[in-house]
Amino acid sequence: FLGYFYLRCLKFILRKVTGRCELQRICYNNKHGARRSLKIGTTPNISDSLLRSALSVDSDRVEKTIDDIMALKKINPDTNPQLGVSLGASLLQIVGYRALLMQVEKLRREAYDCENQEHEEMLLKLWKELRPDTPLSGRISKQWCEIGFQGSDPKTDFRGMGLLGLHNLLNGMQIWSLSCGCRYSFAIVGINMTELTYSLLLSGALKTHLYNVAPELPGLTHFQQTFCHLMQEFQRFWVEEDPSDIMEFNRVRAKFQRRIVRQLQDPDAALCPHFSASDLRLVNL
Repeated sequence: FLGYFYLRCLKFILRKVTGRCELQRICYNNKHGARRSLKIGTTPNISDSLLRSALSVDSDRVEKTIDDIMALKKINPDTNPQLGVSLGASLLQIVGYRALLMQVEKLRREAYDCENQEHEEMLLKLWKELRPDTPLSGRISKQWCEIGFQGSDPKTDFRGMGLLGLHNLLNGMQIWSLSCGCRYSFAIVGINMTELTYSLLLSGALKTHLYNVAPELPGLTHFQQTFCHLMQEFQRFWVEEDPSDIMEFNRVRAKFQRRIVRQLQDPDAALCPHFSASDLRLVNL
């Protein structure tokens, strides 16, 4: 109680001294990106509005939320025009992150169905792209092990990540040539890196990165870029660690994850700022 009372008094004093409420201080004193959006997302009296807005990323809803917040804080939009712009950009990032999480979760929950022609075509496309000169003997074949699946039917490897894993493998095909000499299996490692990217998104650890690389709405393209970046970085990390065999995969993976989590704790973190959609053969989800 004393801590809460002290905080309220401090905010009151700061408002009297600076002439600005906490929201104004956050927007004016922090550059656009994670530093600003993370603070706005945890500011009292704003969180409830954000939760209501999270159901939709429609720009009109965000604008209405901005109007409500400024009215609540008794801020005149005519004398504070930049505040609405700054707040709007951060709100779009926050509700966009939540929408992205729902989109990714939907893909993850969709199981691979061998009776679904679209699913089968995606899987066969993966083989043709990675083994263009080698015909596949059959849908069920030991040949799948050549590109890193664990058995003769890839369907079983998608149980944890669902269609999200398959989409990411298609997006990460350009990394296949890098993985060939690294003594690990491309497909199963790609699914594993999908799980890592998903867990970082779910925990909120990816907020720093996505808020810093997505000017407004983080989307599936940003998620795919992040996955491809993690695949490339893991390939480099694997070479640096120089494990004796694939049995050390879990140790190397855990060490790699700890390094990425540490990087993401920096509010200025941007794992792959140089990536753009044109750099990758991204699948339209």
